Amino acid sequence: MPDSLLLNPAALSRALTRIAHEIVERNESGGDVVLVGVQTGGVHLARRLAQTLGDLWGQSVPCGTLDVSMHRDDLAHQPAPTVHPTQIPGDITGRTVVLVDDVLFSGRTTRAALDALSDFGRPRRVQLAVLVDRGHRDLPIKADFVGKNIPTRANERINVKLKESDGEDGVWLVKNGSPA
Repeated sequence: MPDSLLLNPAALSRALTRIAHEIVERNESGGDVVLVGVQTGGVHLARRLAQTLGDLWGQSVPCGTLDVSMHRDDLAHQPAPTVHPTQIPGDITGRTVVLVDDVLFSGRTTRAALDALSDFGRPRRVQLAVLVDRGHRDLPIKADFVGKNIPTRANERINVKLKESDGEDGVWLVKNGSPA
């Protein structure tokens, strides 16, 4: 069965713009906000959000990356993880960190991100922004900012492609795939 297009490039852009406006509404000052993209799916999304937020606030928004590979609770069930760079833009202690990821599913990646983030300081608060929330939570985690809620079956996958890495923008539903 062919993949179903859920968000075309224009819809994906609108979702990110909406998330940026919601971040501005929930955070009085852009000077306290740091965006951190979860490797690998959230990195380019965080950079796009940082650009949009910089335009809205009239000041640059620090943006970094966070690898959660070694903080996952399923390390024993997988081959050796591929570790990506972590680059936290300065001290996050006392700041608002917005974790950015592409898809929220079980909540386990977010839990690992929270664990990894604690290695770099103690933020005043952490908010979660995701492009797609597909449900099926194993942990009590809820995103603060969601581009689109897309209920799925457990055996389906959401495939997010971004022009920065894949040459195209879009979100597809992959039927009968293994859960991501």
